Amino acid sequence: MNKYTYPLLFAFIIFNGFKAKSQELNLELRDSLKLTPYDLMSNYYTNDFSPFQRKNIYIGLDFTVKDRQQTNVDQILQRVIDGQQLDFSIRVKGGYYIGDYAMVGLDFEYYQEKFEGKIFRDPDTLMSNSIKRGYEFTPNIRSSVPLTRNERLSFYTQVGITAGVANSLSREIKNNDEISKVYTTDYNFRVGISPGMTFFVMENFAFEVQLDVLGYEMKVRDKTVDGEDESRVVRQNVNFNIDLLSLNLGLSYYIGRGK
Repeated sequence: MNKYTYPLLFAFIIFNGFKAKSQELNLELRDSLKLTPYDLMSNYYTNDFSPFQRKNIYIGLDFTVKDRQQTNVDQILQRVIDGQQLDFSIRVKGGYYIGDYAMVGLDFEYYQEKFEGKIFRDPDTLMSNSIKRGYEFTPNIRSSVPLTRNERLSFYTQVGITAGVANSLSREIKNNDEISKVYTTDYNFRVGISPGMTFFVMENFAFEVQLDVLGYEMKVRDKTVDGEDESRVVRQNVNFNIDLLSLNLGLSYYIGRGK
């Protein structure tokens, strides 16, 4: 053997190693190109996907807007001749998993209801303007039950205690110069059970559907008319209601130790 034998042998081994690694990468790339977006997304949920495990963090957001134009609409004590109702609400939710599938959380909601238009209240036709703003806090406990092996679809039950306050002002004008103003303050308290479903649509982002089914509610309303007449009404009720039109829809994001 001459002095060039060992360097040439070493270079040959290195070259073959790089060649084999290059062929392996090409095969992996070729296989990945054959995968559809659905396959890639499904693979994400088959590799140690555990959104409900202990110490995970939950973040959610609900947002609703309702804009209704009303013409000749009959209500209980009046008829809306021509009016517009604009409502919106935003709810921010957070939670922490104290154990697998068990979470403690806190929700905060801010909402506004506004109406402008002409109404008929026998025997008068009135120009009516009203606005209501309020907020609520809801500490809650949630228990989740996976419906699929990869936990992408799950059912949950949430028990919450809600406390909030809302202020409203209503102004009605008749005969062009007679103005009546009504101020109200509502204090709300509710204990309820709300089932729901969670479906992960893209990685840790999930789509949620929740329905308020069973609860006890107490509302205290303080009312002042034209700055003089004051009154207070206390209402309590227990309800069991399955209303598909009252579904709460929202998006959520899960921050975990794994994925």
